[in-house]
Amino acid sequence: MNRASQQGDHKSAIHINNITKIFSDMDRPALDQINASIRCGIMTGLVGPDGAGKTTLLRLMAGLLLPTKGTIEVMGFNTITNSERLHAITGYMPQKFGLYEDLTVIENLDLYADLHDLKEKDKKSTFERMLKFTSLTPFTHRLAGNLSGGMKQKLGLACSLLGRPKILLLDEPSVGVDPLSRRELRKMVLELIQQGMSVVWSTSYLDEADKCHEVLLLNEGKLLFYGSPKELSKRVEGRVFQIDVPLKKRRSLLKEFLNREDIRDGVIQGSKVRLVGAPSFQLEPQDSKWQLVTPKFEDAFVDFLGGGPGGSSMLAEKMPSKKANTIPPIQAEHLTKRFGNFTAANNISFTVQRGEIFGLLGPNGAGKSTIFKMLCGLLQPTEGKALVSGLDLKRSTSKARTKIGYMAQKFSLYGDLSVQENLNFFSGVYGLIGHEREKKIDQMVTVFDLFPYLDSNAGLLPLGYKQRLALACSVMHEPDVLFLDEPTSGVDPLTRREFWSHINGMVEKGVTIMVTTHFMEEAEYCDRISLIYKGINIAIGSPDYIKASASTKKIPDPTLEDAFITLIEKIDSQETRRDH
Repeated sequence: MNRASQQGDHKSAIHINNITKIFSDMDRPALDQINASIRCGIMTGLVGPDGAGKTTLLRLMAGLLLPTKGTIEVMGFNTITNSERLHAITGYMPQKFGLYEDLTVIENLDLYADLHDLKEKDKKSTFERMLKFTSLTPFTHRLAGNLSGGMKQKLGLACSLLGRPKILLLDEPSVGVDPLSRRELRKMVLELIQQGMSVVWSTSYLDEADKCHEVLLLNEGKLLFYGSPKELSKRVEGRVFQIDVPLKKRRSLLKEFLNREDIRDGVIQGSKVRLVGAPSFQLEPQDSKWQLVTPKFEDAFVDFLGGGPGGSSMLAEKMPSKKANTIPPIQAEHLTKRFGNFTAANNISFTVQRGEIFGLLGPNGAGKSTIFKMLCGLLQPTEGKALVSGLDLKRSTSKARTKIGYMAQKFSLYGDLSVQENLNFFSGVYGLIGHEREKKIDQMVTVFDLFPYLDSNAGLLPLGYKQRLALACSVMHEPDVLFLDEPTSGVDPLTRREFWSHINGMVEKGVTIMVTTHFMEEAEYCDRISLIYKGINIAIGSPDYIKASASTKKIPDPTLEDAFITLIEKIDSQETRRDH
C-alpha cells in the first residue's frame, strides 16, 4: 500500500485508524485493518470489485455503522462518540438514494430540509441555490418518479447538500446515468471542492476514478493501494498495447490473446484490441504491429488484481451453434410510440443481422428503452412493426418470445425467492421440462458459480451475482436473440469482462444480441450502434464511424464518450438556432 499520498499541505479530513468490520453472516471481515488519512479539499475515489467493502467503509465514515475494531475521525470528530456533531458536517448519498417518487422535486427538498433541521427562513434561498446549481429550476413541480436517471441523481445530490456539509460521501452516484449527465455530475462535485468541500466518491467507472486526486483500492476487505491514479498506472508502463485487427476477427482474436499466460487483460476498442501484458511479457518479431500506448487507470487496476477472467466462456462452449438463416433476427420498421401527446420514439428503422451485437445508446429519457421494449414485445408500437426472426411481435407474440432472451435494466427476478427457486421458475416459463430442465439449471449453477447462493434470497445477493443470476435465467433456453438492457450497470470491471466473454462467445455461436449501455467502453464491443436522442435516431454505424463523425479540430481523435456528447450537443445547438 502506498502511503506517500498522506503527505502534503492538506490536513486530514478523515482519519481511518485500524478499522475492522465483521458481519456475523460473513466468512471473512468486510473490512480488515484499514488505515488511511483522507486529505481535505480533494476528491478521493473509492474503488474495488463487488464485495470489496466500499459501501461498508462509506457507511462507517457517515456514522451509520459501528466498527468492530478501530476508530474513524471525521474533521476531528469520532464517529462513535460524536455522532451528532458528525451528522452536522457530513452529507451522505447512498447507492439507492431515498427520494420519494410520489413527491415533487420541491417537496423532496422540503422533506430533506426538515431532516437537516434547516431553518424556515433559510429554506427559500437554499432551495433557489440548490435548484440553480443542479439545473432543476424548471422541474420543481415534476414528480421525482418522472425524472430521468441523471436528474434523480442531481436531486439526490441537492438533498445531500442541504445541511451545507464539509464532507460529502457519495456511493456510486453515477450508476445508470448517461455520459452527459455523468459529466455534469462530476463538474458539479468539482465546483463543490473548489468551494472547500472534501469528497469521497465510490465508483465502478474507472474513468471517473482516474479523474480523482487520490484513490483507495479495496479488495476482499483489504486496502491494497492508496495514492494518485497516475502512480498506480505507472506499474503497467511499457506493457499496454493496441493492435489493429480485422473487424470480423476481433472477438476470436481477443479470446486467443486472453487465454495466453503472458497477457493480463484485453478489451475491444472498435477496430482495435487493447492488451495489457504480464510482467514477463516480451514482444516477439511477429508482434511488430503492436503499438505501445499510454496506460490508463483501468489497465493498472485489472493488472493489480491479478488480471481479468480470461477469454473463454463456459456458457458459450455448452451452447449449440445457431443454424444459418437468411431472415434477419431483428427488424425495426418505422417504429413509433406515443404516450398521449408525447412521442417517445419516432419512425425508428434498422435491421440487425445474425451474430451481430447492436447497441442502442442515448441519454436518460431519450427513448431507447421504449424502442428496446417494443423490439422484445413488452410494449406495443403506436405505428410500425417490430419483427423477431420474421415474426411480428404484435401477431405472433408467444411464438416470437420463445426465440427471445431478455435481461432487464433493473433486477427483475423475484427477490423474495431463493436463487434455486428463481432458476426453477424461469426454466418452467421458458418451457424446459424433465431431465432437460434439471440439466440446464445445473449448467447455469456451474457456469455462473451460483452454488454457494442457491438457498439465498435473490434480492439479497451481491450486485455481481444478481446480474449473473439474471443472465442465467435469460439464456437457459438458448434463445436466438438476446436483449440486454444495461447488463453491467454498477458492476465492477472484472465482472464486466466476465459478462463480455459470455456475450462474445454467444455471438460466435450465432446468437444475435441487442444491448443498451451507458458505459461507452463496452459500447466499443458492438458491431454497430444507433444513437437515440429525443425519440429519433441521430446516428448509426460502427463505433469507429460514430467517433469519426464527431471529430473536430478541438478533439481530432474523440473517444466514444466524446462522440456521444458532441453529437447530442450538435443537435441541441441546431434546435437553438432554429428557435431563434
